[in-house]
Amino acid sequence: MTHHYNPMRILPFIVGAAAAVWAFSACSESSNIGQSIVQDEIQIVVDSVYSVTGYTVENERIQSRTVTQLLGSIDAAEYGSFTSDFVTQYLPSVALDTVGIGVEDIDSLEMVLTVPLGGYVGDSITPMGLTVYELTKQLPSPIYSDFDPQAEGCYDPSKPIATKVYACNAVGEPDSLKKLKYRTVSATLPRELGQRLYKAYLDNPTSYLEPSTFSKIFPGLYVANSYGTGRVIKIASNQLRMHYHKPDTTKTGADTIVSAYANYYTVSPEIITNNNINLAMAENLKHMAKAGDALLVAPAGMDVQMTFPLEEMLSRYRNNPNALTVINTLNFNVPVEEIANEYGIDPPQHLLMVLTSKRDEFFAKNQVTDNITSFYATYDAANKLYSFTGMRGYLLEMLDKAQITADDYTFTLTPVSVVVETTSTYNPTTFISAVVPYVDTPAMARLLLDKAKLKLTYSKQSMM
Repeated sequence: MTHHYNPMRILPFIVGAAAAVWAFSACSESSNIGQSIVQDEIQIVVDSVYSVTGYTVENERIQSRTVTQLLGSIDAAEYGSFTSDFVTQYLPSVALDTVGIGVEDIDSLEMVLTVPLGGYVGDSITPMGLTVYELTKQLPSPIYSDFDPQAEGCYDPSKPIATKVYACNAVGEPDSLKKLKYRTVSATLPRELGQRLYKAYLDNPTSYLEPSTFSKIFPGLYVANSYGTGRVIKIASNQLRMHYHKPDTTKTGADTIVSAYANYYTVSPEIITNNNINLAMAENLKHMAKAGDALLVAPAGMDVQMTFPLEEMLSRYRNNPNALTVINTLNFNVPVEEIANEYGIDPPQHLLMVLTSKRDEFFAKNQVTDNITSFYATYDAANKLYSFTGMRGYLLEMLDKAQITADDYTFTLTPVSVVVETTSTYNPTTFISAVVPYVDTPAMARLLLDKAKLKLTYSKQSMM
């Protein structure tokens, strides 16, 4: 159930300034047979006098639809106490190196987590600890951010298979590593696990062909934050690296044994992975929401529910008797106030504006924005605003409806992650391949609805 903070106390916010009109005239030349001159007047109308209402709603449970994994804990006075760990399956390679290699030749299995440079919130130097457990049962699908692996009996807390204390910097590392655009966190898993996975392939290679069959052999791992607070890392890549030795020959043809490794198991969109998130929100944010501020807090925190001035807009647009009107553009800009904090917690990078009645369906069906019922905006840090453009299709759709209801103009503003891909054709183009619930480092912002600007532009032609 969605809860909101005392919405009856929220007053309408007045958006924009008075409508501006520029008129252009075109005269037809008179004919030789004395017809009267007909003058057509074409006006470009910019209409921007509207009110928007909005209030904060809770969004405590989200479905992770991303391979990004969050690990760590922070306690920020202005944001709250945030912790995240994760459970995950792995996608196996369909072909392993087996020539001359037996189970006894598997030396170790290593979990390698890759963190983009700067992909964290908090202190890069603070020592943090992680503990790894092997899952003992299948992960459910769908799975949500409030998933509790211990309560669900997914692992044995008394049997950790690896521990690691780590930082998130390259202090003391060689210059070659310092220049990299990423940092790695690795933990050595039991050799027995690597040998077991390798034997499973030797016994039945087809078990590696599908994630569903492989997960029956190896349900996956639970990686918990076990020590320290002060940092949350964003893991872009999670792989299991198998180390082994194999027979080879030297340049002179002599027999020898060489060491090798391969990243045979990885986290990918084809498998189930989930960030188990807990956020105890700061009291100041709760007070701001109750006082009527429109707040975004993510991940799994607060959204904004907004009433779009559709009915007033349609009424003003239709109030053009004896005129031909054509909609040109509809844009909506929402200014942002960044909330001061000591952890560098910024507004979310992307914001989805979706009809509230279609919000759940949007995420459940992995939809992308259609510019009719859903739109997205990228945060403009320089100007501190979100700009929703290309909303013309929405208004055209509403003009065709016989009856307008609240479902047509009630929107939810929620943080999201947007995946953009580029085609590899001769003439490459970029396109949005996914818009998913925001599961990234902590983010927050206050939307200044009282300063928002909504601009409808249309052409009007009158016959004189």
